[in-house]
Amino acid sequence: MSVRSTPTQTAGPPKGIGPMQRREMWLAYLMLAPTFAIILMIVAGPLLANFWISVKPVQLADLRPPTVLVNERLRGRPEAAGDTATLEYRLRNSSQDEEIRNVVLSDEVPAGFTVETLPEVCRLDGQALSCALGTVEPGWRDRLQLEGTVNDAFLAADRPERASEPQVTGEAVNVLTNLDFTLDNFRRIFSADEFWSVLRVTFYYTIFGTGGALVLGLFAAQLLHTVFPGRGFLRGLFLFPYVSPVIAVAFTWVVLFDPFSGTLNALLTKMGVVADPINFFGQRAIAFSFLGIPMEFPLALTTVIAFEAWRYFPLSFLFILARMQSINTDMYEAAEMDGATPLQQFWYLSLPQLMGILSVLFLLRFIWTFNKFDDIFLLTGGNAGTRTLTVDVYEQGFALSNLGAGAAVAVVVFVVLVTFATLFIRFSPKEEGL
Repeated sequence: MSVRSTPTQTAGPPKGIGPMQRREMWLAYLMLAPTFAIILMIVAGPLLANFWISVKPVQLADLRPPTVLVNERLRGRPEAAGDTATLEYRLRNSSQDEEIRNVVLSDEVPAGFTVETLPEVCRLDGQALSCALGTVEPGWRDRLQLEGTVNDAFLAADRPERASEPQVTGEAVNVLTNLDFTLDNFRRIFSADEFWSVLRVTFYYTIFGTGGALVLGLFAAQLLHTVFPGRGFLRGLFLFPYVSPVIAVAFTWVVLFDPFSGTLNALLTKMGVVADPINFFGQRAIAFSFLGIPMEFPLALTTVIAFEAWRYFPLSFLFILARMQSINTDMYEAAEMDGATPLQQFWYLSLPQLMGILSVLFLLRFIWTFNKFDDIFLLTGGNAGTRTLTVDVYEQGFALSNLGAGAAVAVVVFVVLVTFATLFIRFSPKEEGL
């Protein structure tokens, strides 16, 4: 009878983490907690606040909570002791929509003023005045008048009614802090035809502005990658649009393209290219016919896109040039020996190696251009068909004083960019060999 032996199992490495490692992990988390908290406050705080405001019917005036405003003044012109005077309080509710409850006015009656007639809602304890006004309606206004006489001490003082500031307390609903939410802001912006037109303009501006900056940057990098005298000077010169203050270059463009005194219009008119000056930043579109089909060319928007591509191509130029200088030149020499033309070398050798950096640049430039506000606002103010979503945020929030609608548009911008970035990172092309 044979005895079957069972193989002995060797002990493997321990699975999971031990008590010591767990304590070290929690200690590391504890040490990093302040950093995480600061990052959350800086990044997530304003973002969450924007989401909060977007579901609130917030107007610009609602940034200050409803309160009763009071103005104290002395009526009458007492000149001698014993003359009569009136101490008047003008009060009003600062809100036209919200009531204020349990309103109480408190003040110190000026020294030397003897009260003879007191409003029913007021009580006087020595010189301490207290008026219980109860609940005041939206837009409420009222006057409280204290009739009395003055003595020499009152007359000798300089504006004695201003010796103490009246205080008003009350309870009111703050639209920013209550828990009432609404989707009316989103319904309003999505139901407006103007929003969809602005959204189309934003995508048009972003795609062509980003593409133009990348194409110009790629062309400049390819041009200045070749060794020739003065290359360093030209590389520095190409950075001028990007490092110059935006207000300076925007003003320069406005002056150059001015329809009355602009240099470009003067040249075009002198050369006979155009009969009348062109308002590049003020004319929405130029009508023309193509194969009998009437069409419109968005002039102002195209001019703004040209400015965007010109101003931001140096960033693409720097990144692309740095990547091109890191490519091994041996394969170009081999391709040249095989008879490849410069265009073929660029298309089959350089471009595949640049796809990674071009993808990153497109993503960054798309996000920055989609969020761009200052360029358009300085050039056109969002007029002539150049209004984008960021300009719409400003118009809704500050020009129309509707902060809730402005925040809702900002939320749409955030959702669009997050969706685009997620899809682009998922399906963007990579460099060969990565």
